Amino acid sequence: MQVASKMIFKNNNSDNYLKQMKINRLFYYITFFILISCSTPNEETEKFEPSLKKRTEDAAQKGGGIIIFGGDKRKTDTLDFSATNVMWRATLKTLNFMPLVSADYSAGLIVTDWYSDQRLSKEQIKIQISFLSNEIRSDSIVINSFKRICESNGQCTNAAVSEKLNTEIKDQIITTARSLKIEEVKNKKP
Repeated sequence: MQVASKMIFKNNNSDNYLKQMKINRLFYYITFFILISCSTPNEETEKFEPSLKKRTEDAAQKGGGIIIFGGDKRKTDTLDFSATNVMWRATLKTLNFMPLVSADYSAGLIVTDWYSDQRLSKEQIKIQISFLSNEIRSDSIVINSFKRICESNGQCTNAAVSEKLNTEIKDQIITTARSLKIEEVKNKKP
């Protein structure tokens, strides 16, 4: 009698298991078809404008895209401001011999790539400049320099850079900024 009750119990469990599997499978199918029906393309995505100029103008009218020349001045104030910022221009002018990895005006950060002088081909230097203010002052920028020495076998090690180099770069940037500011004042006078 115990064997018969165990067999009935197993059959009931397997029947319940099969019913549950069918319900789960049905649920997955329904979910799949609902998701597919939701992803049908609308009219906007089906139409493609072949003219790049027309697509650009349409995106600008809808509030997307970037307009470099012309357009609403309120949207381009930061771009115009970077061209008039004396410290920014002086920094770029001072570091014009080094390749740049990043020059992000809105973040106030300039990062150069590794640079090596031909005479010291084993040594490379990288400079990072952070802008704290737009004023022509020594505390307006923070300069961090990194030095890498590479051997002929390709092994490179990092070495400390003297604070003197950072100070020399900062002094050069401030001197350049002052001369640019003097030129601006002279050009504005009638």
